Amino acid sequence: MSHDEPFHHTLTIRKDLCQGCTHCMKRCPTEAIRIIGGKAHVDPERCIDCGQCMGVCPHNAIVIEQSDFQQIFQFQYRIAIIPTLLIGQFEDSITELEMIDALHAIGFTHIHYAEFGVDILKTLGNKISVYADAHPVVSSYCPAVVRLIQLRYPSLLPNVNLMRTPAQIAALYARVKLIDQGIPSQEIGVFYVTPCAAKYAQIMTPGSATSGLIQGGLNLDSVFNLMQSYFAQRPRHYKVSPTKWEIPIITGPAFLWSLTKGESAMMQGRTLSIDEVHNVIEFLELVEDERHENLDFLELRACDTGCTGGVLTPRNRFLATERIKHHAATLPKILDETHRAQILALSDKLIHNLKIDRIVAKHSLQLDQDVTVAIKKLEQVKRITAALPGIDCGLCGSPTCRALAEDIARGNASIRRCVVLKVTDPKGLNHLAKIWGEAVQKEARIPIEQQPTPEV
Repeated sequence: MSHDEPFHHTLTIRKDLCQGCTHCMKRCPTEAIRIIGGKAHVDPERCIDCGQCMGVCPHNAIVIEQSDFQQIFQFQYRIAIIPTLLIGQFEDSITELEMIDALHAIGFTHIHYAEFGVDILKTLGNKISVYADAHPVVSSYCPAVVRLIQLRYPSLLPNVNLMRTPAQIAALYARVKLIDQGIPSQEIGVFYVTPCAAKYAQIMTPGSATSGLIQGGLNLDSVFNLMQSYFAQRPRHYKVSPTKWEIPIITGPAFLWSLTKGESAMMQGRTLSIDEVHNVIEFLELVEDERHENLDFLELRACDTGCTGGVLTPRNRFLATERIKHHAATLPKILDETHRAQILALSDKLIHNLKIDRIVAKHSLQLDQDVTVAIKKLEQVKRITAALPGIDCGLCGSPTCRALAEDIARGNASIRRCVVLKVTDPKGLNHLAKIWGEAVQKEARIPIEQQPTPEV
């Protein structure tokens, strides 16, 4: 997100199913979750929509927002921007042509691979261009990572690549191509099939980099189910004519872009690829300390194995990755002259819209906006942490003792929540509560947004 608009979150806690088991709280990489009254609550100011909580919930109590698929029919020309990993969700018995046939059957009129944006960018500049104010350049492909940097590592924002993502470039190209054919812009709807909550959140956030380019997001698992339903209803011996549909053009290297090492493989200089958000955090700590050993480009992904590990991908990520690599090996390594010419013919309408605005920091993790007050609260956090048992049991409803100390310093919790101190030293606990000014106070609750329970 380039400006400071409110972020649209897509993950919701179903209070009727939540058991307060703490799995999500323990897994959250930004400590955005607390257990209050036996139910999980998410702080929207800390959440990066990575989906880690959804992936570990044993009660299916965390759900992701769904768009109505029927929205696509508001437009006469309905463009699907699909990630290449969609083909990896199907067994080898489903061919690429059959997949394209199914997408047309469920309602789309035009289909482009999201990663085709890589080929477009390379054609326009004869290389994969990047643009950032500092070195090493950090990939902006994963919106969960970008939001993580906004929240936790704002000093690294000048390193973030400000070139549009492949999906955004592909969406721009798809629209411009139809407009160039005389089709009114208002009749064109572009929809991205997303494998994760973070990309959907980016699409739904007003003022984000996708504004105006993409009219809506569609969850990959929902589109997959519609396609599967179509396959199940086809006549038994149905065959798709090779001339019925045009297969979306893309090169083999671009087809691999969303996988771990897929992006960095096409970058110049010394590169490094890191997947899974906790690994990303570990490495960003080193980058922030300037211990990056002269690296030129960092490919960072919140999901394990890259986008095949997204929470909206129905198939095992390793099997999906294998099929994507297998299919990529059958594709050309460079675009032919015909398709290059088609891209270059639209270059004037593309090339000036390839960068996004600089990304602003989010200061939600600060103890206080006033620096002087924040320093005092930090000292308080250190003293409270020293008084706590330090076993990070989570029984207080905060993920760690340090997190509980921060909640107390912010005035959002009480040290009386510590179950261990209640059991081992109740008199000492009362004494500590008095020290922190809680003698006559009722225990405060964390003032985080109460998420609605979806109708079921």
